[in-house]
Amino acid sequence: MILENYQFNYSLISKQNKSIIIFLHGFMGNSDEFDEAIKLLSDEFSYLTLDLPGHGNTQIWGGDEYYTMTKTADAIINLLDKLKISKCFLVGYSMGGRLALYLALHFPERFFKVILESASPGLATEAEQLERIKRDTQIGRKLTRITTKIDFADFLSNWYSQAIFGYIKNHPQYDNMLENRLQNNPQELDKSLRFMGIGCQPNLWSKLAENTIPMLLLAGEYDEKFISINIEMAKTCKFAQLKIISGAGHNIHLENTLTFVQILRDFCKVL
Repeated sequence: MILENYQFNYSLISKQNKSIIIFLHGFMGNSDEFDEAIKLLSDEFSYLTLDLPGHGNTQIWGGDEYYTMTKTADAIINLLDKLKISKCFLVGYSMGGRLALYLALHFPERFFKVILESASPGLATEAEQLERIKRDTQIGRKLTRITTKIDFADFLSNWYSQAIFGYIKNHPQYDNMLENRLQNNPQELDKSLRFMGIGCQPNLWSKLAENTIPMLLLAGEYDEKFISINIEMAKTCKFAQLKIISGAGHNIHLENTLTFVQILRDFCKVL
């Protein structure tokens, strides 16, 4: 669907009289990110998935500012309007979780409940933000230098060696996930990182305290960094609850799909 400055690649699977869940993928993912979870949920909900800016087949017709969180959030609300979705459930993973939190805090009337998987409200200080922007710029340079699939595969292998991903390389679906990631354009990923990376996103910590939407925070047992962040999030927001998921690092919905689906089902079935 073409909106102002955006041509979103999306999929809407409608089930009669079933509430809609919108899923927002993480960095280097795409609209297929949650396919296995959606298959297990089957006919229980309707589903909206999309490629975020810089990913998959979504195209940006405006300037680089249309990769930012604020502009992207506005565009997603416009997409919901075009699709006549007045209110839905919202699920976001990692980068998509940060975007989902922004959406929930700025457009609370549009969402019943929110599940944030391995997400954060951003960095609390300017010094932290500047340091992260510096780091992401370095990563972005590596992305822009990628010219072959082999180069991209090497980049991904290094990326998933980070401690937050735990033992994901041992997972039987790891190779399939890599093949999915390889469908992205590294130069577009660089833009996503530079304009919607955690260093340049709005600091949402203070606004989180004002939230009144039921939120479920998920962190994997091997992802110590995000366990710590989400403990603080749960303390800050009285409407948020935290679950630590066993057998998973940062990518819970891949590493422990059955538990992820059951938790989502239980959280979203009661309004």
